[in-house]
Amino acid sequence: MIFSEFWEEHFQCRYPRSMRTPYNSNYSNECDPKFNLREKIPKFENQLQFVSDSVLAFAHALYDMHSDHCGPNFVGLCEAMKPVKGPELLMYLRKVNFTGLTGDNFHFDNNGDGPARYNIIHFKQVEPGTFKWIKVGVYSDGKLNLNMDETRFKTDSSNPPESVCSLPCQKGQAKQYLEGEKCCWHCFNCTQYQIRSPTDETRCEVCPGGTLPDSSRQRCLAIPEAFLRAGSSWAIGAMALSVAGIAITLLVVSVFIKHNHTPIVKAAGREVSYVLLSGILLCYLITFVLVLKPTDIVCAVQRFGVGFCFTVVYAALLTKTNRISRIFNAGRRTVKRPNFISPKSQLVICTGLISIQVLINGIWMLVSPPKVIHHYPSRESNILVCSSFINTSYVIAFGYPIVLIVVCTVYAVLTRNIPEAFNESKHIGFTMYTTCVIWLAFVPLYFGIGNHTPLRITTMSVTISLSASVTIVCLFSPKLYIILCHPERNVRQSMMPNMKLTGTKTFTTSNTNAFCNNSTRRRSSLAYKDSSTDMQISLENRKQVLERAVQTEETRIVPES
Repeated sequence: MIFSEFWEEHFQCRYPRSMRTPYNSNYSNECDPKFNLREKIPKFENQLQFVSDSVLAFAHALYDMHSDHCGPNFVGLCEAMKPVKGPELLMYLRKVNFTGLTGDNFHFDNNGDGPARYNIIHFKQVEPGTFKWIKVGVYSDGKLNLNMDETRFKTDSSNPPESVCSLPCQKGQAKQYLEGEKCCWHCFNCTQYQIRSPTDETRCEVCPGGTLPDSSRQRCLAIPEAFLRAGSSWAIGAMALSVAGIAITLLVVSVFIKHNHTPIVKAAGREVSYVLLSGILLCYLITFVLVLKPTDIVCAVQRFGVGFCFTVVYAALLTKTNRISRIFNAGRRTVKRPNFISPKSQLVICTGLISIQVLINGIWMLVSPPKVIHHYPSRESNILVCSSFINTSYVIAFGYPIVLIVVCTVYAVLTRNIPEAFNESKHIGFTMYTTCVIWLAFVPLYFGIGNHTPLRITTMSVTISLSASVTIVCLFSPKLYIILCHPERNVRQSMMPNMKLTGTKTFTTSNTNAFCNNSTRRRSSLAYKDSSTDMQISLENRKQVLERAVQTEETRIVPES
């Protein structure tokens, strides 16, 4: 029926023996049997090719099946094809390959689908106010041929519009999906110290301490370690001061060793003086440990050495001041020589005081082993530092030396009325007063610097060097002045010049000897040991008591005014 209506419409005639219809009522002539489509090719619908391809596919499949089962010259169906088996026909159908009416090759793919062929048409403005569908490309067999010169999405641009719900997020941005949506989102920037999570594109992660995001916020990069380097200006300044102090200390030691048996060296208390000089040398040397790159071993040496060098210095000073105080206090009360004032006793006392600091450091290291850590005082800092530097635990190292400083200062105050010519008491007093001023200035400066570790370490090393410098200048420069510049005064007589009593009568050196002889006869005694060990003075005359007892190795009698 459909074919007859097509035939009538195409040739403008009535198909033989066809029924009258509204479409052929105007046609009076019957169609000539000689008509064929080749003489008057019709304009077919574009979709007709799919119908023709389908018919031709079955025709080719049946032809191939007939040729295989019946032979190429057999007419009609042979017994092998009676009946036609569907699965077998499907096998032949999948293998067909021919050229259709449109000139395109036809075949089935592995999925049993025919070839996909599409014309790409574009609706565009061909002239002002006129729009047409224009063929701009073809898609066939998985290949797309597109003529982009013919496309116009805007009047003057061939760039296609972005047909997406949301644009991809840029580097360093995370997605926030819209409620109820899976393909639409908003992009938000990760904060200053965040990167986008490598496993979850909807989340930002904070970089751990000691790292910062890279420029694209894709990775966290380690911040370079910061520590006091030996080549920095801070370290060079501190080491220069220490080198100068070491040179001066070695000069003093060499002078004392060369003049070891002279009266002024003996009067300075040689044994304890050498201990004191050793502590001063350690104070200068500790600077070179403080400027080293922190390691566990360096941290251990720093923790032990900072407190130990001070302990050696102030243990020696405390031993000196304590001996002076006991000698002069005993001279007022009794004729008996005070205990533990010999050089060996002084070394034992000094060693005992130092061993307390060694014990404190040992216990401290067992309880809290020294170690190097990375300290992050701010998000952009990565400081390599010993663990004890980031808190107040260094007070443990300075605690015991501070006690020694306080006690030495108290003794210096108590012995302030000793005759002015008694160099040790006066100079020790100057040393302790200056040391207290230095450390009172250091404490607020050290803790007020904050997290500037190189400056804190430099401040500590400079303070230690200054304390050592004050000690060596106040205590040893007067002795060096006499030894080097006035050797004529470095004799026993200069150690015992004229002295005076508390009354109005003045004694010269000869008067002193006479006074000693007369006092002995009156059961008042004056004993002086010339062996450079000590001197004992006792007087039983209440009205005329000597102003101070004098120890030969560490004192000299007040000269006559």
